[in-house]
Amino acid sequence: MRRLSFARAIQGSNSIEGFDAALDDAAAVALGEEPLDADHETRLALKGYRDAMTYVLQLSAETDFAYSGQLLRSLHFMMTGYDLRNRPGQWRSGAVYVRNDETGEIVYEGPDLDLVPGLVAELVTRMNEDEESPRLIQAGMAHLNLVMVHPFRDGNGRMARCLQSLVLARGGVLAPVFMSIEEYLGRNTEEYYAVLGQVGKGTWQPHNDARPWIRFTLKAHLRQARTLLRRVRESERLWVALEDLVRKHGLNERTISVLFDAASGLRVRNATYRAGLAEAGEEITDQTASRDLRDLVSAGALASRGQARGRYYVASPDLAAIRARIVSARDRRDDSDPFAA
Repeated sequence: MRRLSFARAIQGSNSIEGFDAALDDAAAVALGEEPLDADHETRLALKGYRDAMTYVLQLSAETDFAYSGQLLRSLHFMMTGYDLRNRPGQWRSGAVYVRNDETGEIVYEGPDLDLVPGLVAELVTRMNEDEESPRLIQAGMAHLNLVMVHPFRDGNGRMARCLQSLVLARGGVLAPVFMSIEEYLGRNTEEYYAVLGQVGKGTWQPHNDARPWIRFTLKAHLRQARTLLRRVRESERLWVALEDLVRKHGLNERTISVLFDAASGLRVRNATYRAGLAEAGEEITDQTASRDLRDLVSAGALASRGQARGRYYVASPDLAAIRARIVSARDRRDDSDPFAA
């Protein structure tokens, strides 16, 4: 759950910027492996966001911590350093505009360049001093303010979403990756942009009413939490079913993890199988992984696709049917919104 939630956050935030990747490709990059389909630039964008988000999670329990402009620049460098045209780790050098990709219309103009250092300093000071606002509000306002200041030439949206995740992670929750709403934003990009436009009103206007944005982020947290709760329940049922499957065929218990991924719709490979086990603390050799995967094919649980280095495995019809039965018992989705104006 944690690994795939992290991959979904990386996938969701980058999809907003046009870097589209399948979940299994995002999961592969999160593990440090090569994706199957993502193009070169998308792979670099996913890797940059993975590095920044990994650092964010490391900072979640840091005792000697303070928000600063340098921290924001460092995260930006991790995220966009693959292309020097992005001025990674540096404030923008001129005016910045946000355009509607379909019409070319300017929908937002950032504040004057001369104001950027002071506005960022004001933002981080506020973040360091605010001990009263609820954590979800702090995180949402950090996101909103950074994206409205638009201090970078490129990557402002990704940086704002990453900063929101950092503020949430600093809240002391046991598993910060489950607090992220980046997956939700990636799935609801049009509404996300609409509420930013409603609050921003085209130019830097810090006295605008931020309540529509706060309502939107609270709704995002609620709906993402409902999604996670459903996944937890379904994952428990799936894991139990996979334990039964492994026992029935006399397979090694460690193969449950790769069966879980395949049943969840991911394409799995020798490299990603080994990397996933290594992240969980179990190291196996390439030869052992190959033998496990052959055994799973022989047992009718996986189907092999491709050849040699391009080989991957997908759920067999029988394995997919196990997952389908669990999904078919899913309760009706609750999309109520208690935060609506």
